[in-house]
Amino acid sequence: MNQRYRPISRLGLGGTGLGDMYHTTGDEAAGTTVDAAWEAGIRYFDTAPHYGTGLSEHRFGQALRSRPRRDYTLSTKVGRVLVPDPNGDIAPPFVSSLPFRRLTDYSAAGARRSVEDSLQRLALGSIDIVYVHDLSPDHLGDAFDHHYRIAAGRGGAFEELVRMREEGLIKAWGLGVNTVEPCLRALRDSDPDIFLLAGRYTLMETTPLEALFPLCGERGAGIVLGGPFNSGFLAGGDHYDYVPAKPQHFALRERLRQVAARHGVDLPAAALQFGAAHPVVVATIPGASSTRHLRRNADLMGVKIPAAFWQELVAQGLLPAGAPLPQ
Repeated sequence: MNQRYRPISRLGLGGTGLGDMYHTTGDEAAGTTVDAAWEAGIRYFDTAPHYGTGLSEHRFGQALRSRPRRDYTLSTKVGRVLVPDPNGDIAPPFVSSLPFRRLTDYSAAGARRSVEDSLQRLALGSIDIVYVHDLSPDHLGDAFDHHYRIAAGRGGAFEELVRMREEGLIKAWGLGVNTVEPCLRALRDSDPDIFLLAGRYTLMETTPLEALFPLCGERGAGIVLGGPFNSGFLAGGDHYDYVPAKPQHFALRERLRQVAARHGVDLPAAALQFGAAHPVVVATIPGASSTRHLRRNADLMGVKIPAAFWQELVAQGLLPAGAPLPQ
């Protein structure tokens, strides 16, 4: 397929950790995490105003300012405009906040303001990719259709992002969501280049294989995989998609672990490499809030995994037969 835009590196660093998701990271630790990412060859960094109410963007800007701008890909998001609030706006799973609060805004004016504000927080001159953030039923509930019509209609975020791409202010745009359906709708209604899809194409779930990935292949749209560990669950955590895992999640993980143990495979390595094997996937961005996690993620991408492991996952019905497998 001819993808219209690709991040500079296949492995990226997701910015939730730098926004103090689940626990406080600290400015110094955030900086050393980005430095370690750079040393490991990572050149794609993703953030959002939502992450710590501007905290993640601020920290990325501080850490990347001395790096040559042409040497890395940076993405952020629109859909929430930050307005000053001395009390801040701590929204779980984040535990810290800069002195702002979030306003949901999927209009063209909101998208333009959000990009301009992000450039100020980052203190950088350009953004490569802008995602429309959380335009999805899992975040908006019954208000999803209302907000989607705003974003996709005249005077909405979609047309403004197309305009910014034409102006050269950004290089690409798409959706940053946790569900498949909004991506399918956006491909029908507009001209997105790339999607950040979190938690939906992993060893735990392969829903995008049915419709989204084939359509992306036809349209030349790329996929960046966020949450390849399903909020750390496949790396041994207890959260799945940002909330406490359910019994069925633990049961499925245990089956995956048993197969991995038989083949001497590190399950987190398999989780990272599986998603990256699909041809529409242009990058995968696990989060990391420490240099230890960051370096481990970089190492896991290079671990050799025997073909027999993948074959057994398919034979046991843990992966669909049509899923592209790492070579």
